[in-house]
Amino acid sequence: MPAQKPSSATAKFGRLKRRPEFLRVASAGKKAAVGGVVLQALVRQDAEPARLGFTVTKKVGNAVIRNRTRRRLKEAARLLLADRPVSGVDLVLIGRDSTRKRNFISLQGDIRRALERTGV
Repeated sequence: MPAQKPSSATAKFGRLKRRPEFLRVASAGKKAAVGGVVLQALVRQDAEPARLGFTVTKKVGNAVIRNRTRRRLKEAARLLLADRPVSGVDLVLIGRDSTRKRNFISLQGDIRRALERTGV
């Protein structure tokens, strides 16, 4: 089976992958906890597309549950940023236990409100 190409919506943002990047956003950025998600945002001094990082702690559950929660966050962010692209910012979305139980539309609304609260 051939590998799928990333959709144009996924190509609009980069990824945070290394621990120091996550720590920099956590220490110097703004934080907003809304419903089923915690958002940390750090404004950069450039016009590059937003870079996103996703994390879910072990408190949420085993690896299967954490990965499912992370996939829900990724898809909600992808759909939201396809409609409302942002640039010059690093975003970290932290999944909570309530993230996996939350209605998908409500989860998107939580991310939208968290973006507004952090000024993104």
